[in-house]
Order: sequence, then structure tokens, then C-alpha cells
Amino acid sequence: MTWTPVAEAVAEDLSGRAGYDPGFLAPGPRVPVPLPTDGTDVVVLPYTHFSVVLRPDRRLAAATVVAVDGAALRDVDRGGDRWFLDPRVGPDEQAGAELYARNDFDRGHLVRRRDPVWGSPAEARRANSDTFSYANAAPQAAGFNQSLELWLGLEDHVLTHAREHDARLVVVTGPVFADDDPEYRGVRVPRRFFKVAGYLLDDGPALASAGFVLDQTPLVEEVVRSEAAAQRVPELGAFRTFQVPVADVAELTALDLGPLVAADRMPSLVPAASTAGDVVPLWRPVTAPGELLL
Repeated sequence: MTWTPVAEAVAEDLSGRAGYDPGFLAPGPRVPVPLPTDGTDVVVLPYTHFSVVLRPDRRLAAATVVAVDGAALRDVDRGGDRWFLDPRVGPDEQAGAELYARNDFDRGHLVRRRDPVWGSPAEARRANSDTFSYANAAPQAAGFNQSLELWLGLEDHVLTHAREHDARLVVVTGPVFADDDPEYRGVRVPRRFFKVAGYLLDDGPALASAGFVLDQTPLVEEVVRSEAAAQRVPELGAFRTFQVPVADVAELTALDLGPLVAADRMPSLVPAASTAGDVVPLWRPVTAPGELLL
């Protein structure tokens, strides 16, 4: 099937963007930009209050990291969803509009649109626009991206909890790539996504973190099969969300998550399972905010 090229919005000059600040949680520890530990080639793209770690070979981000200042968030209009290709990398290194045309995949924000929208009015507007970079998008089945209230609101739940101590968050989000991810229009579509949130405890330098994985495997496979068979997109299947050890996220993604691994609250709040004498960390399915361990 031949796809007609889709016009992109024209990106403004991004050369002056400072990106995510690893010292954002001071007086807590520095939380660095998450880079691969296995030698995979990436390009770090700085935007306003966030950075994208782009994997050109997959044409998608390996990870994004955003600083969220809950006390300074602003309400900014979406601005017409003007998605653009980042001019700092080639168009063949990022998945553009053709991946999302006339199918049941959404352009899912990895850095959630509202998270970096804080600071001065001009700064907030710039951050809002920056989130519409295709480098910050990933193909997410519509039922996953639009309907999963818990996944979309995880930052809100963590931020509400953190406000008892500090109103700042660092959120790392991205796909969990696998070698057998199904190919679709020249892009291998990830079936799982991860999110790790870091925040401070006790109004001081104590760092806490929580990790999550969402599985959209049934939805992805249905969309891919549908196009291959030239059929309409079938009804969406189930999806699952888990709170998981941050160490498991680091292992699954081969990303250096720095102090977020040791700061994980989950091991101290949930006893480990035991199988044949071996201690195995639990992946906890969660369906409501009250089930989160923070």
C-alpha cells in the first residue's frame, strides 16, 4: 500500500533549548539524562524543561526525561496540535506523520504535554509547543493512549503525593524495545512502555522513585494484522498496567537510571515473592490510584 506524504508543521529554531536539568531536584541528588548502557547509538535532543534520547535506528525515542515543577504549572492551550519533525536530526531518523495516518495509532506524547508547561508565560508556551516534536511521539493504540486514565494520570498521582513534601518531579518515560516488535510502515512498534517518577521525601535530600510498565501488545498486534489484511481496525483489546521495580525497568530498557534505582520505594513496601528459595521481585498490576505504592 502506498502512503501519500503528509505535510508537517514547520519547526521553530530549537538551537537555544537548554533541555532537562539533571540538578532539578536539588537539594536531592542529580538525576542524569538516561543513556543506554549497552553502547546503543542515541542522539540527545534538548527542549524546554525536557530532553529526548532519540534512537535513530528505531526512529523513536529510547527515553524522555522531564522536570515537572508542580507549583509553577500553567494552563496553556494545545495550540492546534502542530506536530513537527525536529530539524536537528534527519527525517529518516524520526517517525513522522506517515506512521500515524489513517489508522488506529495515536501520536502518543512520551513527555506529557502539560508536564513541562511551567515558568514564565513565554517559557510555558514554548514548552507546550516543544512537546509536539515527533521525536517525543510514539505509536500508541488509541484505546491505550486516550482511555487509560491511570496511565495518563500517573504523574498527577505522584505529584499529589509529592506535594506533601516537595512539588517537583523528574519523570522518565519511553518504550520498552524488543527485537521482535512488529514492523509497521517501516517502524518497529513497541508493545510496552515504561515510566519512572522521582521525587523528594521529607522536604530534604532523600530521593524516592516509583516505576511502571504498561503493555499494549494486544492492541498493537490487532492494528498491524488489520493493515496487513487490508481490513478495518478491529475493536481494541485489553491492556495492563503494572507497578514494577525500577531496577527491572533499567534491565528491560538497558538505560542508566542513575539514583532512581536505589531510591525505589517498592522493595520496602512490598514483600518479595519466593520461588524455590529465590527472591523474585513482584510486578504488581494496578487498576486505580489507591493501589500505587509511593
